[in-house]
Amino acid sequence: MKIAIIADPFIPIPPQNYGGIERIIDFLSHGLTAKGHDVLLVANKDSSTSIELLKFPAQSGSLISHLENVKVISKLYRFKPDIIHSFGRLAYLLPFFNSKIPKLMSYQREPTIKQIVNAKKIFKKNTLSFTGCSSYISNQISPYAPSYPIFNGVDLGIYHFNAIVSDHAPLVFLGRIEPIKGTHIAIEVAQRTGKKLVIAGNIPSVYQDYFHQDIKPHLNEQISYIGPVDDVQKNILLRNASGFLMPIEWNEPFGIVMAEAMACGTPIIGFNRGSVSEVIINGLNGYSCNTIDEMVDLIDKIPQLDRKKVRQDCEKRFSSIVIIDQYLDLYQKMINSHK
Repeated sequence: MKIAIIADPFIPIPPQNYGGIERIIDFLSHGLTAKGHDVLLVANKDSSTSIELLKFPAQSGSLISHLENVKVISKLYRFKPDIIHSFGRLAYLLPFFNSKIPKLMSYQREPTIKQIVNAKKIFKKNTLSFTGCSSYISNQISPYAPSYPIFNGVDLGIYHFNAIVSDHAPLVFLGRIEPIKGTHIAIEVAQRTGKKLVIAGNIPSVYQDYFHQDIKPHLNEQISYIGPVDDVQKNILLRNASGFLMPIEWNEPFGIVMAEAMACGTPIIGFNRGSVSEVIINGLNGYSCNTIDEMVDLIDKIPQLDRKKVRQDCEKRFSSIVIIDQYLDLYQKMINSHK
């Protein structure tokens, strides 16, 4: 099978720190190649992948940059793909709107339904399908177009499982430091339970004030901030944590960091928004809840969870091997359906 995969132009494949979608593209493209398929990747010009690469010339979000990138995508005609899979933007499939080639658009964020409806009108009939990184996302699309839930996943070879952690192991918050991610709530939970908390993640420039006003004043020996972490640091951080906090104040499309924590055997306690109720199986890999009070009470239940079962659930539902096979099955289904 000849498979063209399109990424966003902004982050290299693989990413160094932030870049959950780019990690998925990386393991997917290499996994498909390992299975004997011919893969061409369209991605950031600084990507250091061993996959055959077609480089985006522009990285800004301007209209001119997008038009330059669309011109590059047009070169995929020379590759003659059996299927085109975009993790970038729907507009990047426009050079093939009238082509018989099956096209798959994967949403890792809230879909814009108007764009999907318009695309269905423009694209050649029965050639455009969608996936969502959770049922929460795919169910929004399915009334308007073929849509399938395929979770995001992790390369389990990167994450090392700890069956036992110290009684004094800290709680961990890992993610962008901004209000909707709930960093301030994680701090309140740690303060009310007396547990140590390690905070990691990048601080977007627009949320510097949030960090200085709502996070930094609370940092001390109990609550620490260690900045962004790479894969090695993330592995050490998560595998030595007692629990992972997901106190989100928005509808999380998936939250790949939950799968990363599970790969290390670390249970999750998260607010029941977006995809969280799909990822967390209460009493098996963590607990979902609705309020800060409930999250505080659930901290004491963490030791009751078997970290081995947390890892096993990750292997069953979120491993890169499982995700690769799910995409392959969908590719074949789309190709067969078109024929």
